[in-house]
Amino acid sequence: MRALLADEVFASCCDVGRCGRPGALPDVKPLTTSIKAAKETGTVLNLYHVNSLVHWEEREIHLRDHMIGFFAQEVRSFLRSVNPAWDVRRVEAPALMPRALVSSAYSNADIWVQEQLSAGDTALVLRPETTPSTYAYMQHILGNHSRTRLPLCVWQAGRSYRREQEQPMKHMRLKEFWQLEFQCAFTAGSGNDYHAACLEPVRRMIASLIHLPTRIVPSDRLPAYSEVTTDIEVDNGDKWMEVCSISRRTDFPQRYRSQPKKGPDIEHDVLVLEIAIGLDRCVYNWSIAADR
Repeated sequence: MRALLADEVFASCCDVGRCGRPGALPDVKPLTTSIKAAKETGTVLNLYHVNSLVHWEEREIHLRDHMIGFFAQEVRSFLRSVNPAWDVRRVEAPALMPRALVSSAYSNADIWVQEQLSAGDTALVLRPETTPSTYAYMQHILGNHSRTRLPLCVWQAGRSYRREQEQPMKHMRLKEFWQLEFQCAFTAGSGNDYHAACLEPVRRMIASLIHLPTRIVPSDRLPAYSEVTTDIEVDNGDKWMEVCSISRRTDFPQRYRSQPKKGPDIEHDVLVLEIAIGLDRCVYNWSIAADR
């Protein structure tokens, strides 16, 4: 039975259409790059000789997983220390998403667009960020009569994709990269300035794992969706590198309707505290500190 299963798997991977003849081995070119040569910076493994494509090894994968769990717990603790009513949930969404949901700030030159083979195909792209899919889930649970209320934080950890400009690997402008993004929605009239309150706790959270100098700085860009954006940077000896961006977003797709015990429903404007962490950059800078 074991041999039969192996033969079936081999046949399915090596059919006539892919290999040219039954039973032929796939045309796989050997990788000639040495591991030593592939360590372009001493901390990142680039085997393809294609800029911004990284092989992450087991130690780094375990570290990334630990960071996801630790950062998620710290953000949950911070939010509930300010307001115990915060509902915090994790979601996973597909890396492919409809082109129509992607911000107009991204042109096709910025993102990876799937070829449409027929006029009826939905235009799909590899997501450049997790935010639209998180917003879609938040709208779903707020609108399905599940008694979900604001304040609500939904977060994702996963890969995103952009056509980044060619730069040396030390700048960590990757075409495929891991994001950890928290979208924390609350009513505009809540009276809590979550953006200002979270800056130092997030800086300490990152500094506790990456043993390098960290600082809080105003962002050098203000996206159209943001009232204010602030960055957390790490000094790795070569540069101050942004590892986290924190924004107060105004682009949540709908208003929030609350139901008081007496009287009509009340509609509220919604603000979103976004905490966006670049996990690859965190792992990269942790490795630099560990190698010293």
